[in-house]
Amino acid sequence: MVAVLLDGLSWLCLVAGVLAALIGGIGLLRLPDVFSRMHAAGLIDTLAAGLIIVGLVLQSPSWTVAVKLILIIVFILFTSPTATHALARAALHGRVLPWLGDRSSPSEGAPSSKA
Repeated sequence: MVAVLLDGLSWLCLVAGVLAALIGGIGLLRLPDVFSRMHAAGLIDTLAAGLIIVGLVLQSPSWTVAVKLILIIVFILFTSPTATHALARAALHGRVLPWLGDRSSPSEGAPSSKA
């Protein structure tokens, strides 16, 4: 009974992680500028990887594998937001302006508000 519950919870986490990654990928293609894309990537990759790894922890055959997977989650939780922040600062340093819709001109690659 417990094994079936763990399997179900594991598959739920795995499927939710894959769906989050898929939705994040679609968002990366559809969002208007580099800053909103980085925001989506920073959130979604952490969430998707976290859910997938939690699903793998629930399926792990031994506690050593589970500890290693938990350490990977901790590593991702520290590095992903830090890398996103560094990329945003580099974009600002490179004078990339955020797209503000009708209030200013869009940055390079952003869709024009004049349709």
